[in-house]
Amino acid sequence: MSLTQMFLSQLADPFRVGLMVALVFTMARTRAVTGTVLPLALGVVFVAVMIPMTMQTDASEPLWQRAGVGVLANAVILAAVLAIRAAIVRFRA
Repeated sequence: MSLTQMFLSQLADPFRVGLMVALVFTMARTRAVTGTVLPLALGVVFVAVMIPMTMQTDASEPLWQRAGVGVLANAVILAAVLAIRAAIVRFRA
């Protein structure tokens, strides 16, 4: 599987998208104690490493490559979720 195919398949993974939505929700609820940037960055890396390590697949790519592409995919998903959240907050006020 090429890097582009891997990236696109990770973008379309509903489990990954759900984890990123939950990460933003948790960050918003605990912002006063933990801040914003560090929890989001650690969450992106955690999800990117956790998913390939726990999924039983016959992938020929090494773990570091799947996790690296996962970090990029998670960052794109996170940016979209944060943009949607910002739009909702702006239109509510």
